[in-house]
Amino acid sequence: MRLTEEEMQAFLRGMEGWKLVEERWIAKKYRFQDYLQGIEFVRRIAAISEEANYHPFISIDYKLVTVKISSWRAKGLTKLDFELAKKYDEVYGKMKD
Repeated sequence: MRLTEEEMQAFLRGMEGWKLVEERWIAKKYRFQDYLQGIEFVRRIAAISEEANYHPFISIDYKLVTVKISSWRAKGLTKLDFELAKKYDEVYGKMKD
C-alpha cells in the first residue's frame, strides 16, 4: 500500500542520506574507495533485491553508486521501499567497517 506524505517523511527522518524525489522515489548516493568496491556493493544489493523480487534503479559512476527506489505497482513509495533501503545501508555499513 502506498504511503502518505507524512508516513514517508517519518521513515526518512530515521534514514541518513536518503532523499525524497518527486514524492515518488527515494534516492541515495554511496561513495567507495575504488571502483570494484562499488561493484561488489551493487552485486550484494542486487542479490537482496532479487530475493525480494524487487528491482531498484542503480547507476554506477566510477566510485559513486546511486540507488533510486519506488514501487511500480503502488505508483509510489511503500513500507517495503524503506525496509530495503535500510538493508542496503546495512550492506554499505558492513563494507565500510
